Amino acid sequence: MDLGVRWKLHGDGKVPAPGAVVRPDERLSWPRTAGLGAQHVVAMFGASFVAPVLMGLDPNLAIMMSGVATVIFLLATRGRVPSYLGCSLSFVGVAAVIRAQGGTSATVTGAVLVVGAALFLVGLAVQRFGARIIHAAMPPIVTGAVVMLIGFNLAPVTASTYWPQDQWTALLVMLFTGLAVVCLRGFWSRIAIFLGLVFGYAISWVFDLAFGKIHSVDASGRLTDHWRLDLSAVGQADWIGLPAFHGPSFEWSAVLVALPVVIALVAENAGHVKAVGEMTGDPLDDKLGTAISADGVGSMLSTAVGGPPNTTYSENIGVMAATRVYSTAAYWAAAGFALLFGLCPKFGAVVAAIPGGVLGGITVILYGMIGLLGAQIWINAKVDLRNPLNLVPAAAGIIIGVGNVSMSFTDTFSLSGIALGTLVVITGYHALRAFAPAHLKTQEPLLDEGTSSYGGDGTDGDGGDSGDGGASGTHGSGPGGGDGRAGGGPQRARS
Repeated sequence: MDLGVRWKLHGDGKVPAPGAVVRPDERLSWPRTAGLGAQHVVAMFGASFVAPVLMGLDPNLAIMMSGVATVIFLLATRGRVPSYLGCSLSFVGVAAVIRAQGGTSATVTGAVLVVGAALFLVGLAVQRFGARIIHAAMPPIVTGAVVMLIGFNLAPVTASTYWPQDQWTALLVMLFTGLAVVCLRGFWSRIAIFLGLVFGYAISWVFDLAFGKIHSVDASGRLTDHWRLDLSAVGQADWIGLPAFHGPSFEWSAVLVALPVVIALVAENAGHVKAVGEMTGDPLDDKLGTAISADGVGSMLSTAVGGPPNTTYSENIGVMAATRVYSTAAYWAAAGFALLFGLCPKFGAVVAAIPGGVLGGITVILYGMIGLLGAQIWINAKVDLRNPLNLVPAAAGIIIGVGNVSMSFTDTFSLSGIALGTLVVITGYHALRAFAPAHLKTQEPLLDEGTSSYGGDGTDGDGGDSGDGGASGTHGSGPGGGDGRAGGGPQRARS
């Protein structure tokens, strides 16, 4: 059985010829391959650092399990889809809601494990019936609205939790990160979030030296005098050791909050497979279902031991586009580096010490980008918001999600925010479509074979064909994947 772990040496193994690309089944010399692997790890650092911290999970375990998930993905796709699976930011809002309801880390990972299982089943269905089922159930108006409400639902987290801890540091980090996103080019633009974190660390250290302790709320919400940057745990941490594992706990209320993220993850994977296929020149429609299922398995395994869920990373698409090296050998090297980082508790302590003000500045941009990716899905798919069949369910669902509207069905069961908003968008769209006059619901072309028609020039009343989401990635990890520089491939900015 070919598992995609054998590679031909490309040319002399040093530098690709002008205009040439290193295909997934090729590699450069092993030292160069290892260097590219390290570069892929750095590219995903920003979100994979931030996401577990925002979700209240162990960053060491997150990095380790991202390496494991990447290995699973590469084996499942037989080395045809070069990709790194890092921690998904799509679940940050879910984690915040679950914890606000009294849930623990085990409750969070239990809910997300169920989402991973659902994603796995969706992948199996796509393998069996084709991508048309995605389009039929989740047209662009639905997918875009759900991604938008997931992102914007996070706004109160920034406003009430992170920004107040150090407003001036948050402002400076926001400005620096914004400049990095807009002004930097090439590889540096791919790691803009990571650079923002480094800048935030530095400015917090300088402010501590210059002004002493800050009088503000701390991470627990108590008003105290405290250092902006507290590295005491770093000195106490070991250099080598296992991360903290814990088992999941399952509660229906938490599961219902988390399930809508399946929509975002399906859109992410579809966009990723299409983008890689276009860049490599290898049609990968037949691997879409496998990629979705592999993502689900990786997330299930990670959350089963207490880690966060994973998803494909657009930043790494940017690295491939910049280097024109699509070798899956580099991703095996990246997975190896991630496993090593996961075994270093001191590394995790550094990540966990990110000052609250720094997270405030980062998340202002990050959460907004996640939400606006929903609008980009609409633009790419030419969704017509003048059509009330599109406008009404999207408008209602987004307001419910962003405003965290709640509906109580019994004394012990209620739906609110992301879960209720998603339910309104999906059921509202399909219910209204069933009763709408014919001129409002011109039949959209259903996709019979993979995603080969995603992102086309649909002009029908419902917004054209399904679109790959273009920017459907919502792990939110940064600006890297959506600037259109991906070797001529479609935009796919991100969690």
